[in-house]
Amino acid sequence: MNNTNMVYEQSRCIVHELRNHLSICELYTQIIKRNLEQEGIENQSIDNALNCISKSIKIMCNSLIDLKSLNNIDIREYNLKDIIEQGVEMSKVYIHDKNIKIKCNIKNNATVLIDENKFLACIVNIIKNAIEAIDRAGEINIKQEIINNKISIKISNNGQAISKEKQDEIFREGYTTKSTGSGLGLHICSENLKAQSGILRLNKSTPKVTEFEIILPVA
Repeated sequence: MNNTNMVYEQSRCIVHELRNHLSICELYTQIIKRNLEQEGIENQSIDNALNCISKSIKIMCNSLIDLKSLNNIDIREYNLKDIIEQGVEMSKVYIHDKNIKIKCNIKNNATVLIDENKFLACIVNIIKNAIEAIDRAGEINIKQEIINNKISIKISNNGQAISKEKQDEIFREGYTTKSTGSGLGLHICSENLKAQSGILRLNKSTPKVTEFEIILPVA
């Protein structure tokens, strides 16, 4: 067996095992939900947490399938407001002990043709980066509007700026500004959005504001 086939077989085995254990996590979230319902316990925070865990598991499973297929994209119609709000809810876990407010301003709701899991992963990644750029306290603003049949989603923060030297490099595979970063997050986001007829760009990064923008066609 040559090296290529060996790597392929190892990848298949790893994917199989990881998906098995992710399915266990998903099953236990469903068991917890059922037990809470049976005992008449209502807790919005727990419900939100379990929903975020389930959605994260689906995104991870989708990424694992990518290892087995070069054409794994599932484009369907979705309500954009719902998707953005899901992404915000999932991202809040990264705030920890920081004092950060995430504000959404959705002017025109719309239907979009996207891969739900890949698009959500992109939203979460950008918000996570924004949270990490803010030291202690700050604000993240998400503004969505429709301009000339194009959907614009702007995600901005008032955290640490990206230097001008680095701004042209941040979407390049392997490039990172973090000491523990892989340099894959923004690159993957950009490539996945291209596959969904979308664009990801950095509009500006100054000491006052850093703004990323996603542009999509209206469905």
